[in-house]
Amino acid sequence: SPLSPTGSQTTQQLLDPSWTPAVLWDRVTLTCKGSGTPSDTTWYKEGQRWGQEGSNPLLVTESGTYQCDRPGTGLSRSVQVLDDWLVLQVPARQLLEGDTVKLQCRG
Repeated sequence: SPLSPTGSQTTQQLLDPSWTPAVLWDRVTLTCKGSGTPSDTTWYKEGQRWGQEGSNPLLVTESGTYQCDRPGTGLSRSVQVLDDWLVLQVPARQLLEGDTVKLQCRG
């Protein structure tokens, strides 16, 4: 995907707990950050409108790929929530080559 120009604002999805991929049994909450107010949020699951309009944060109750949209800053990157028995997770932040990263294996 193309990089945003420096200084431009984008819509972000924050994950709690902040590990990726997220797992359903962690009671995952997604928070959408962008222009406008939290009630301006539209959620998508697998590309289809999902959940109650304007509910922000969103408690995830089904596995899948989620995005949020805010007027002015657009669609966020997608976040995957799995319902697997065993998962290898990394911190949900931008990782750069050379970073020391803590991994966790959960089941």
